[in-house]
Amino acid sequence: MPEHEAGGTPTVEVRDFLRRRREQIAQRWADEPLFRTVFTVSRDEAVEAGKVVVDALAEVADAGRVEDPDAAGFSGLREQLSRMGAARSRAGLSTTQVSSELAALWPPVENLLVADMDEAPPERTRECASALGVLMGTLRLVAMQAALSEGQALIDRQRLQLLEVATPVIKLWDGIVAVPLIGTLDSARSQVVMETLLNAVVDQQARFAILDITGVPTVDSLVAQHLMKTVAAARLMGAECVVSGIRPAIAQTIVHLGLDLGTVKTRASLADALGHCLHELGTNIVNAAPDGAGRR
Repeated sequence: MPEHEAGGTPTVEVRDFLRRRREQIAQRWADEPLFRTVFTVSRDEAVEAGKVVVDALAEVADAGRVEDPDAAGFSGLREQLSRMGAARSRAGLSTTQVSSELAALWPPVENLLVADMDEAPPERTRECASALGVLMGTLRLVAMQAALSEGQALIDRQRLQLLEVATPVIKLWDGIVAVPLIGTLDSARSQVVMETLLNAVVDQQARFAILDITGVPTVDSLVAQHLMKTVAAARLMGAECVVSGIRPAIAQTIVHLGLDLGTVKTRASLADALGHCLHELGTNIVNAAPDGAGRR
């Protein structure tokens, strides 16, 4: 009795086919762009990766969940699929191109299935091909989800790195550090500002920390809240925090919002804030010569 006649449902026959033709499928996939360009150490590496995918597909078919991207068989594949998608994205391929490479895995498997069922009734072959097509489509969906998730994780990491780079801490004097803020403050960036400043306070053993908001376009209640939290955190670390760069428009906004910054030391400019901190440290800065002296 032919093997296809001994099976039950189309998904069961697909499972048996995948297990039976595991080596041939993996060999054919190893020559497809998705596997060939990701696994470049050797062709055997690509073949082994293909076998892992085939085994997962057979497990999903065995569970009868060919349409379910959350099927247990796919769970072990997500990390590998994520790496493969990320590798192709780094190579410059768009999401559409990666999707096309995934779609290209289907024809070699379909051709093998049709050849494997050459003695089966045409209707049975169509049913099994349909079940296998659905399974491959679900694999494609899972792979795209994994690739998009990896892409978003990469974007998040890069965004955090940019925030850190855009929030430098400057040592102005022994015991005095400053953070010049430029651009809009949101929750994520405010958290980075706080962590960066507190680390600098510890590393520099700073007694004063200046938050200069000259480059911050607007101050609302959320921004003010973040500033208050940063000031309080700096105090807990033993440093006095001074906020500088409060322009007239921002001062009016703070008054209109009814925000209470009474416990926060403020100065009009970074120079004023530095002068205050130096005075508190007992250091006075004077001009080398009065106006007009030494001029010719």
